Amino acid sequence: MPDLSSESPDDAIESQPPLGDDALARLDDYLDDERLGEQAPDVIAAHGYLVALAVSPRDIEPKQWIAELFEGEPPFDSVDERDEILGLLETLKSNAGSILERGHWVELPFDTELDEAGEMAAAIEDWCAGFMQGVFLDEGAWFSQDESHVAALLLPFMALSGLFDDEPEIEEMIAEDEQFVALARQLPELTLDLYLHFRVPPEPSGGKNKGKAAGKASSGGRKRGRKR
Repeated sequence: MPDLSSESPDDAIESQPPLGDDALARLDDYLDDERLGEQAPDVIAAHGYLVALAVSPRDIEPKQWIAELFEGEPPFDSVDERDEILGLLETLKSNAGSILERGHWVELPFDTELDEAGEMAAAIEDWCAGFMQGVFLDEGAWFSQDESHVAALLLPFMALSGLFDDEPEIEEMIAEDEQFVALARQLPELTLDLYLHFRVPPEPSGGKNKGKAAGKASSGGRKRGRKR
C-alpha cells in the first residue's frame, strides 16, 4: 500500500484495492503461465493498464483492450477459465473506476519503499509502463482536453515507466532514489486527479491556475512490464 506519511491524518484520502488478494493471486498465476509466453504482461503491469482504462475519458471495447494487453488472443484451457480470467480483468477495471468515482485513491500493488534487490523499483516501473500502455491505446482522447495539463499530470508516470529513458529531462527527474520515491508516492493522487479531470466540468475563466505544461507523452516508447 502506498506510503501516506506525507499526508496529515485529516488530509489522507482512503485507499482501496480494486481486487482482493486471492483474486489478484489467481490472476498472477494465469499471467505467469508458460502458455502465454514471454510477451505476456505480469500482474503488476496488467494492474496499471486496467487502472488507466478506468481513468480513460472514453470507454474501450473489451475485444480491443484484451488484444492490446496480450498482443493477440490469450490462450485458455476451457471456456470456464476464459470466463474466470476475463471476468477478473473486467472486475479490476470496473472496481478501480468505482473507487475513483467515490473520490478515493486506488491502492497500488507495491510498496514505495525501495529495497536493495530493486524489486520495488521494478514493480513501480512495470505498473507505470502498464498505465502508459493504457494511455497509448486511446492517446487522442487523453490529450483532447487541456493537453498541457494532462501531460503535466502524466509526467511522473512517464518518468517512472522506463519508456522515456532516452529523454534527458525525464531521466533527470528520477536520477536519485529520493526523487524516484517522491514521484511514486504521488501516483495514487495523480490517478484520481486524472480521473476527475476527465469528468468534472472545467472551472470558469479566472479560476485556479492550471498545472505547468509538460512535453506530450509519445507512444513511440517500447512496451514494458512484460515477464522478467
